[in-house]
This record gives sequence, C-alpha cells and structure tokens, in this order.
Amino acid sequence: MTNEWYFVNSGPCDPAYNMALDEALLHWHSEGLIPPVIRFYEWNPATLSVGYFQKAKRDLNFDQIHKLGLGFVRRPTGGRAVLHEHELTYSIIVSEQYPNMPKTVTEAYRVLSEGLLKGFQNLGLDAYFSVPETAEEKDALAKPKSAVCFDAPSWYELVVEGKKVAGSAQTRQEGVILQHGAILIDLDQEKLLSVFNFKDDAARQRMKEKLPEKAVSINSLSAKKVTVEQCIEAFSTGFMEGLDITLKPYELTLEQQQFVEKLMNEKYKSDEWNYKY
Repeated sequence: MTNEWYFVNSGPCDPAYNMALDEALLHWHSEGLIPPVIRFYEWNPATLSVGYFQKAKRDLNFDQIHKLGLGFVRRPTGGRAVLHEHELTYSIIVSEQYPNMPKTVTEAYRVLSEGLLKGFQNLGLDAYFSVPETAEEKDALAKPKSAVCFDAPSWYELVVEGKKVAGSAQTRQEGVILQHGAILIDLDQEKLLSVFNFKDDAARQRMKEKLPEKAVSINSLSAKKVTVEQCIEAFSTGFMEGLDITLKPYELTLEQQQFVEKLMNEKYKSDEWNYKY
C-alpha cells in the first residue's frame, strides 16, 4: 500500500518564514499531528542562507549583501552558504522510524534524494548519484576548502552531466529528519561570488574557474527553458515515484499559521540566531 504524505507548495516567502515553516512541520510531525511532508518553496527577496555552524561574518560580504538587497537567514541544517534566487527549494520532513529508513545520514540522503533523481529525469536530464571512490576525493569531502555550498559534491551528491545541480542539507531533531535543498533553475555566478569573502584575489579567481564545473543550473543543461512550474510538476511526480508515496495538497490552519509566524519573529528574524557564529 502506498503511503500518503502531505504536499505543501508555499510559493515565494520571506526567508525567516521559510525556515520557521520547515521547523514547524518537523515539530508537528514529531508530535504525530501530520504525516510526512514534501514542501516546495521560493524566496522573496532572493536570499543568502548559511549553515547552522557557519561563521557568517567571516565568510560573507554583508556590505554587498545589503547593496544587492538580499535577504539573510541562518538555516537549522548544516552545510555552507547558498544564494537562493533562481531556484525551486524543497524540504522533506519524515520520521527516523519511517519504514526502511536508513539510520545513517548518508544512506538516508540517498533514499530521500531518489525523488530528486526522478525529478531531473522527468525533465529529460541524465541524472545520477556521485559516489566518491578515491582517497583524494573522500579527503576533499571531509575538508571542504570554501564557504560556498556548491563548491564540493558530498556523498551521494546528485550530478547531471558531471556537474552538481542540487545542494542539500539535513538535520535530525525530535526523532524527525529534515532534509532541504536547492534545485537550481538558473544561476548568476558573478552575483554568487560577489557575496563571499576571499582571502585574496587568487582565491577568488580559483573559485570562479571551478564554479562552472561544480554548480550548474537546469537551464544551462536543458535544450528548452524550464520554468518553476515545470519543476514543481517534475519533482512532485519524482518524489511520488522515488519514495513510492502519494501526495495530498495541504493548507495550514489559522492556528498553525500563527505558530509559524511566532517562530519566525522570535527566532529566525533575530540577530541572536542569524549572527550566532
């Protein structure tokens, strides 16, 4: 019997709201109030998010972030900074005790990302999982050299045409897995590079040369221009296929909406949270 999950399509939202809703869905699922969830969302304004442990003031150029009118928020998940602009962001909320869910982060990522793999294939793209093999590759993953999230593929990273297209991060709280990540539709590489601090011009140049091989958008690979709407269709179908589930559209109740807004204002809009490292 196929399991029914909730499907939440939030559209463009405030960056703090996006993170608050992901956390709220995790909490409600842990309480048994809702089934597992697939959520899609976008960002208004375009936003730079940083991983939970990232040293924001060290890694980021906040003068440039403000000049460009970008939002800024710290994620509850790990990983490095991501510029959310021309993309569809997804989140998966599911119990660690879900049937056949692997216990390790790496293996769980592989299972949950099967929906992403199917989504790219639904868009006619040749997608596969990258598994590091050599000692050098494994060492590079263990010691990422850059603050830029798309700089290095991680274990079982999704690859299309040999290039990384979806950056994902995972956390586990209250017995629940939250995995979320960016599905790049287009990418402004110059803007991305401009919001990071580099120790010198040579380091910036090296990153500029490497980035096209590490971070690539769907529209730089697809023969036809792909829209957000087409991605929503391809990846919602992909998750149903990849996870063997059905998706039921879900709208938050007024009480749930108030809970999210309270969490947004008290936590994800606070300097204490966003600049904690």
